Amino acid sequence: MKQEEIIKHLPYQKPFLFVDKLTKISENGVTGNYTYKENEFFYQGHFKDNPITPGVILTETMAQIGVVCLGVFLLKKEISLDKKPQIALTSNQVDFFLPVLPNEKVTVISEKTYFRFHKLKCNVKMLNANNELVCRGTISGMIKPI
Repeated sequence: MKQEEIIKHLPYQKPFLFVDKLTKISENGVTGNYTYKENEFFYQGHFKDNPITPGVILTETMAQIGVVCLGVFLLKKEISLDKKPQIALTSNQVDFFLPVLPNEKVTVISEKTYFRFHKLKCNVKMLNANNELVCRGTISGMIKPI
């Protein structure tokens, strides 16, 4: 399955799709990126006159690239073109180190810890354009083909 096809299989759309491109994917992990545009809906109220990307959005970006994209790749033989997989976040633990500002591009790197019984657990980290660690953690989810 090509990287563009993986993104098309995601059960998200704008304004809640936080995957621009996948640059590497294998049975063991995935790397991808996203640029937070200055007109994203969440900047309007987070923080007044000093917009910063909310931690929940950073976590969602890491989950979409690091868990869901990898899960779609791992289930490629079971997922049909006309049906998107069912996705459920089961747990996450994320530590934050640096803020992400509007128009900033981030890279998410995910390494599979395990995948069994449709549960995928990954160690995920996010880097900014200067290759500095923005956040890192462990994210788990259930991914089931329909």
